[in-house]
Amino acid sequence: MSVSVEELEAAAKEVLGRLKSHQLFQSEWDTAAFIVFLTFIGTVLLLLLLVIAHCCCCCCCCASPGTPRKVSPRKEGPKGVDNLALEP
Repeated sequence: MSVSVEELEAAAKEVLGRLKSHQLFQSEWDTAAFIVFLTFIGTVLLLLLLVIAHCCCCCCCCASPGTPRKVSPRKEGPKGVDNLALEP
């Protein structure tokens, strides 16, 4: 699977030729696919940034020993919903 020098030179000349002609994509489908790809990458980076920000905020807020954690009270009682259609 080695790539020869001639193939690399041909690929480089093709890319440089497209850059000079200001026509990077061959069709509108190529442009649309590139926009979708950039949107996907941007969304992934945004979500990664939000995760990092959330982790940093949680570490800073939970790190102080004086703040107690909130514990939700457990509800005791029947679980689920009564099915009144089964009643005689």
